[in-house]
Amino acid sequence: MREALSAMTTRGRAFMAAGMTATVCAIVLGQGDLLRVGALLVLLPLVTAFFLGRSRYRLGLVRVVNPAQVEAGQPARVQLELTNDGRMPTGLLLLEERLPHVLGTRPRFVVDRMGPRWKRTIEYPVRSEVRGKFTVGPMTVRVSDPFGLVELNRAFQTTTSLVVTPRVVTLPTIPLSGAWTGSGDNRPRAFATGSAEDVTVREYRRGDDLRRVHWRSSARVGELMVRREEQPWQSRATLFLDNRKGSHRGAGASSSLEHAVSYAASIAVHLIHRGFVVRLVTATGEEAGGAWHERGMLADTGPVLESLAVVEEVSHPHLDTRWLQDTGHSGLLIAVLGEVVNEDKPAFTRMRHSAASTMAVALDVPAWASGSRTSTERDGSGALWLQSHGWKAVTAGPHEPLPAVWQEFGVAARGQGTVKPRATLTRGTLR
Repeated sequence: MREALSAMTTRGRAFMAAGMTATVCAIVLGQGDLLRVGALLVLLPLVTAFFLGRSRYRLGLVRVVNPAQVEAGQPARVQLELTNDGRMPTGLLLLEERLPHVLGTRPRFVVDRMGPRWKRTIEYPVRSEVRGKFTVGPMTVRVSDPFGLVELNRAFQTTTSLVVTPRVVTLPTIPLSGAWTGSGDNRPRAFATGSAEDVTVREYRRGDDLRRVHWRSSARVGELMVRREEQPWQSRATLFLDNRKGSHRGAGASSSLEHAVSYAASIAVHLIHRGFVVRLVTATGEEAGGAWHERGMLADTGPVLESLAVVEEVSHPHLDTRWLQDTGHSGLLIAVLGEVVNEDKPAFTRMRHSAASTMAVALDVPAWASGSRTSTERDGSGALWLQSHGWKAVTAGPHEPLPAVWQEFGVAARGQGTVKPRATLTRGTLR
């Protein structure tokens, strides 16, 4: 009752004030009819608050976001299933869904009456132009009486996540070296071992067929071991993204960092579709969702894209290279870099020596600050230094399509040696 009285609307408070005034005037003037009117105006909000406060609604909500992971700029739909599981009908309900402002305006719905076993499905679209992981909900419910005298606010506790991944573009197919395949091809393939010497074993797991138990290995190690008849050889690739604040320029969706994230997402999807197992590493080290994983029958780009969706710029001045101390990571390394400075060159040298093959896309970061450079006026000093230290490196500006930049690696792989930088225009002289 106390909560209902505190939730009284302006109309309800006006009724109370008018009723009390009429009651006082009726007593002073001795008007019985006016006293009855004043009592009615006072009792109506109180009775409404009493019944509304004692009402016990059993409302249910099921929220489904389809798809749960969507690319930036693409729409998704949120489906709400509202039910009244109680036996008591409800009055006027105002439903409002809480959304981050980047997903659009908050949807509002009005329900005149919910009868017993009432059920309804509502859908509304959401769309974000920026990447990230956003929370949809919770939904607030405003319960009101037919006269609009009292309004009670309730809220569902359930929320749903929507992952908006970076924009991805299709890249052309180029030869990639440094892949662990064992066949001269750049796709991993599974092979069946044919001799007893080539049989690999693993620990017994509940549910394994007992006919696959390798008794000789079990006797040697003292526990059950089973045969693993097929050993997949996987091509591995490490995708390094420099997300330091000092290495990038610009703000918002047009900044060099957002271009770098989009480049990294496109390269990751391309590699996974080519059969690579990809892990993501940023300036702060290996990402939680970008670790090595077992490749299944279908190429799953979800974990890597979700990690890239929540990548933020960091203020660390130096690169964290502790992940280079791990062993067994000598496959392909592709780096998407911002500005290359002298303090970072020892780290890039270590990366080069830790991988069988290294490729780098060095962004022309000053172009994002000035905004006036063209493709023939790029600062390719970072790419030139990387090339001189064994990297295959190209420079990318803010207006250059990534497929064209990616194709430059293919030109070098077809026998032209290192990637040649484009012409640079300085002081009117073409060199």
